[in-house]
Amino acid sequence: MRYRDYGSTGQISALGFGCMRLPEYEKDSEWHIDDEKCIPMLRRAAELGVNYFDTGYYYNHHNSEAAVGRALKPIRDRVLISTKIPMWEVAKRGDYRRWLERSLKELDTDYVDYFHFWSLDREKFDEKVVKLGLLDEARKAKEEGVIRHISFSFHDKAETIKHIIDRGEIFETMLVQYNLLDCSNEEMIAYAASKGLGVAAMGPVAGGKLAAPTQLSERMTGKSMPTYELALQFVLGNPNITCALSGMRTEDDLLRNVALASDEAPIDEEEWKRLGEGIEQLRRFSDLYCTGCGYCQPCPAGIDIPEIFSAYTFHNVYELSGQAKHMFGKILEKEGKTFKDCMDCGACEGKCPQHLRIRAELERVEGILEKL
Repeated sequence: MRYRDYGSTGQISALGFGCMRLPEYEKDSEWHIDDEKCIPMLRRAAELGVNYFDTGYYYNHHNSEAAVGRALKPIRDRVLISTKIPMWEVAKRGDYRRWLERSLKELDTDYVDYFHFWSLDREKFDEKVVKLGLLDEARKAKEEGVIRHISFSFHDKAETIKHIIDRGEIFETMLVQYNLLDCSNEEMIAYAASKGLGVAAMGPVAGGKLAAPTQLSERMTGKSMPTYELALQFVLGNPNITCALSGMRTEDDLLRNVALASDEAPIDEEEWKRLGEGIEQLRRFSDLYCTGCGYCQPCPAGIDIPEIFSAYTFHNVYELSGQAKHMFGKILEKEGKTFKDCMDCGACEGKCPQHLRIRAELERVEGILEKL
């Protein structure tokens, strides 16, 4: 296993265990962790060198933290546990300590190594973290030793990361989405690293999308390798990322990912740059180069144009036709608006920086998606 500096907090394994997809079963309308599979798998991960385990109270039907605690208690001094305070549940200052103590109890531990402000966006940071004085609560908990490091996870526009880091000067690490299909946070990942924060990437295989077999590697590198391998190598090739967090369900998943994270000859920075440039070229030379900027929104007819075009890109560029079909199906299931609802006003085309013929393209790509 390779280990890397996680900001100034110490070293962690290049592969982190994301504990939101642990094996579970349903009985009498209640969900339970399958301890016979889960506990040996988590301990096996530690034996193989994984030392970073990320959980959260709401994972696995509220059962993940307790399962992680049961599995890791005998080796607690050899592993690092990360969990989170759900910011959508915070209404007052005292909620910070209340959620921290709940996690400590669930995990059956005296301290949490990395305690995250969970799913921060600009509003939650300004209106809750800052206004309620939660940074002071975090400082106090760290001084008491019940948390070791102060962290945040992120789901918002990339530029908000700079605002959070600059205002929340005590943050030590950041957990953020990053993969071959979504590099929107790349510039801010570099900014975070320049400020001394450790950065962990969630979704390295895009929620399983990049686990599907495709010819993406051959198209981008001329080499044949499984798409998930290419995806994980890309994330770990970013010099500003410490750890790729993978939600592993089986020991086979674990062994496969450990092998990749233990590779003594991973892609270097130049190869990583070429991969990033390669995926951008695939997008650019697509017959529909929609960047997803959203300038065409809101559509007067209520059509989510970027989402429909994104579904087509999954099919046309990345050869992920199953995912494209699923995305378009979700739009139809929610009775979302499509080309048939178009008012033919042309407002979207007047705002498109790529000068796309959006109305004609919507009609064309929806016809293709409907046939998948």
